[in-house]
Amino acid sequence: MKKLQQLYEGKAKKVYATDDPGVVLVDYKDDATAFNGLKKGTILGKGVINNRVTNFLMQMLEKNGIPTHYIEEISDRETLVKKVTIVPLEVIVRNIAAGSLSKRLGLPEGTKLKKTVLEYCYKDDELGDPMVNEYHIMAMDWVSKPMLDKIAEYALKINSLLTAFLAQSGIELIDFKLEFGVTMDGTLVLADEISPDTCRFWDSKTHEKLDKDRFRRDMGGVEDAYQEILKRLMGE
Repeated sequence: MKKLQQLYEGKAKKVYATDDPGVVLVDYKDDATAFNGLKKGTILGKGVINNRVTNFLMQMLEKNGIPTHYIEEISDRETLVKKVTIVPLEVIVRNIAAGSLSKRLGLPEGTKLKKTVLEYCYKDDELGDPMVNEYHIMAMDWVSKPMLDKIAEYALKINSLLTAFLAQSGIELIDFKLEFGVTMDGTLVLADEISPDTCRFWDSKTHEKLDKDRFRRDMGGVEDAYQEILKRLMGE
């Protein structure tokens, strides 16, 4: 499959057309951003780790009945995926209070929630990805009600599968962000990535942060934390 012109460049990835109209090539970068792009930096080797961890976890989810955009990893940084129209929503799944939820509700970080929380944000960098609810989503007609119900169902199933899978490696899944897309034939699939960039991973015993919070909060040891996730999941 041939890599053709660049279609898009985001904060963490570049997307290229291929000679198959239904397939695009994703190239993961080492660039790091936080606070909607206000903080910028580089995490050495991040692109490789995020590419490989995402593909590894997406294949696990596929085996367990979650359709994803994943097709094939073609190099350490590059993966072929199904071309999708991205649903303009970030879906945030929260098991334990951290980050903005702690600030918003005055909950100490690490407070276990009595029930998994699903949040939706409208994907728009200029607006700062504002939080929206089901009523906003229906009013703006971003997706149909049946599709939103399917998104919620998938998000909760992904949470159950990931939580159990990561626990085997001593990783606690605090919260994470998902994005979904619709393929050319109209199928809803999990898209984007599942990585230390998009998930809060804590060590199950010590609660040490093994994710992008180390970059956001200038904690140091960012590269080591990302490497640790790769090591625990894939033995490398």
